[in-house]
Amino acid sequence: MGTTICKDDLILMGYKKYQAITLIQQAKAIMVNERKCPYYNNKRLGRVPTDVVESILGVSLVKDNNSANG
Repeated sequence: MGTTICKDDLILMGYKKYQAITLIQQAKAIMVNERKCPYYNNKRLGRVPTDVVESILGVSLVKDNNSANG
């Protein structure tokens, strides 16, 4: 997974459509209000930094390939 994430990526991970949309909206609000990036104040933009979504969820979304199968 890259450094950004979109609604469809979240749906593929198992989140429901509305949950994915809400997470993207929350991440965009954080980017605009807290991180002062007006670029994300755009209705058509649906891709946000993965670390912002991870901070909302409180879990890492990146799979660690090194830990599997030793």
